Amino acid sequence: MRITDSLRVHDDTCNVYLLVTGTDAVAIDFGSGSVLDHLADHGIERITDVLMTHHHRDQGQGLARAAAAGIRIWVPSTERDLFADVGTHWQTRVIDNYYDLRQDRFSLLEDVPVHGVVPEYRTTRIGGVDVHAMPTPGHTLGSVSYVTELDGRRMAFTGDLLYGPGTIWSVSALQRGYNALEGAAASVISLGLVAERAPDLVLPSHGRPIAEPAEAIAETRRNLQALVDFRRDEPWDLDAWLRRPYEEVTPHLLRNRTSFATSYALLSDSGAALLIDYGLDMITGLPVGDDRSSRRPWLASLDALKRTYGVDRVEVAIPTHYHDDHVAGFGLLHEVEGAEIWAGESIAPILRDPRRYDLPCLWYDPLPVDRVVAPGVPVRWHEYELTMYPLPGHTLYAVAIAFEADGRKVLATGDQQDGGWVDGERTEVLNFQYRNRFRFDDFVDSALLYRRLSPDLMISGHWQPRAVDDRYLDMLLAKGEELARLHRALLPLDEVDFGAEGFGARILPYRSVVAGGESQELEVEVVNPFRQRCELRVDLVAPAGWRVTPASRVVEAEGRGEAVARFTVVPPPGRRRRARLAANLTAGDRDFGQQAEALVDVR
Repeated sequence: MRITDSLRVHDDTCNVYLLVTGTDAVAIDFGSGSVLDHLADHGIERITDVLMTHHHRDQGQGLARAAAAGIRIWVPSTERDLFADVGTHWQTRVIDNYYDLRQDRFSLLEDVPVHGVVPEYRTTRIGGVDVHAMPTPGHTLGSVSYVTELDGRRMAFTGDLLYGPGTIWSVSALQRGYNALEGAAASVISLGLVAERAPDLVLPSHGRPIAEPAEAIAETRRNLQALVDFRRDEPWDLDAWLRRPYEEVTPHLLRNRTSFATSYALLSDSGAALLIDYGLDMITGLPVGDDRSSRRPWLASLDALKRTYGVDRVEVAIPTHYHDDHVAGFGLLHEVEGAEIWAGESIAPILRDPRRYDLPCLWYDPLPVDRVVAPGVPVRWHEYELTMYPLPGHTLYAVAIAFEADGRKVLATGDQQDGGWVDGERTEVLNFQYRNRFRFDDFVDSALLYRRLSPDLMISGHWQPRAVDDRYLDMLLAKGEELARLHRALLPLDEVDFGAEGFGARILPYRSVVAGGESQELEVEVVNPFRQRCELRVDLVAPAGWRVTPASRVVEAEGRGEAVARFTVVPPPGRRRRARLAANLTAGDRDFGQQAEALVDVR
């Protein structure tokens, strides 16, 4: 069907739209690939590129044909693994006793080569057509819509965000967790963002072209909102989330109530904004899964920040710590807004090279760091002075960020404490996780830091801002001391002291990729668990056929000290996923076994 001179639609397992330039075309979605058998019917000779709106099989089950024909395949960034590495997804997806209801098993059966991910929030020239890609989570978390100008009309290709006026293609796709309709709430927000683009024509993946988009979108939003509210005790004002995501802590310090973790905007009178943490914006629910396609960075709140508070640019973003819910959006902020990423000395290496570390809550990709900030050294940003202080506890790799806003001394503490209520009174639970490298006295040290800095206000990653008084600081110190006492009472520290983590070694990098026959350098950090100086022997255990040089090393460390042993490994040719290596630790004459492992993909 010819929609305009430059736009055709091919009827397949989904609508395959052809954006025609001369005798070439760009396809949006690909269906079974039968369009390749009908190019002449559409007056074209070849398809140069395919832009996928989302990963479902009915959208792209024929992509292998596209690849074989030399067509470039572009996919949403969040879902690229469900195209390029879907085989791994099929091998690792939990199917026994699962609570993850996402329709990620409606994925391709085999990998397809991906030419690139579509740059979100930007207009890119692809195959002779200027296309603007905008995140529109809903039908899937990673879904994108494409907006372009063709034949004097603005057109929005929205995938399965809606089917027609008031209707959608699938309701079940909107459920991801076990008890929620996260996709329905996200669809309400995404449809609102599409409406703001004021398209003249909406082209869904299923259904007919929509010539009156405003009315169709409004009706669909109303119906979805009713479904969202049906599962809740009280209505969820998603329009307010989209229009007013920020609330004032002080006139120049804003809290984003829609983000997970909570992010903050510090406003300069120059019109610039600095963000403290920026993870998952406009969150409507957190899926059970932990794969890339379960996490959607979004910039949906920034328009309201700019529109309501006179912000014309986001200049800087600073993390309190490295966890994904605090940094997931940093890449988009850097690429789209041009924001510089400033990070404390302990955090920067993890952002830049997350695969090197065996830590929970890592973001999938390296993130840029434009400025590494030394601890305790003030840095100037417009009229503000900010100072970062080491804040181990929730994680070893964290900082407290001190600054003054509107005459109040503020301290951003990330996730160091959990806010809660006991017997009608607010209290705090110390938020420690051993795999984050918690140490006995971390919360004592943080409480003493708080006393020294004496903030008026503490802002955190998941709880409301808290006014600070002496009673609160005394309570945090008492809790920190009690936590340290409990651990020292429980563990046989006079005999063996591996700290709260309980392990005597770490291998860096924890994850790596190497070609068969090529070398990989490994560092093993080892701990002396005794009070006296001691020799530590490290034997590196590798799969059969691997060369390890040397096979073992002996290093010395002071009592309770650490040392590093370095090794080179060379795997034999042949692909292997997650080959396991281990470091066996002997301290003095005591063998503590294989205390650490590392994973190597051999390509």
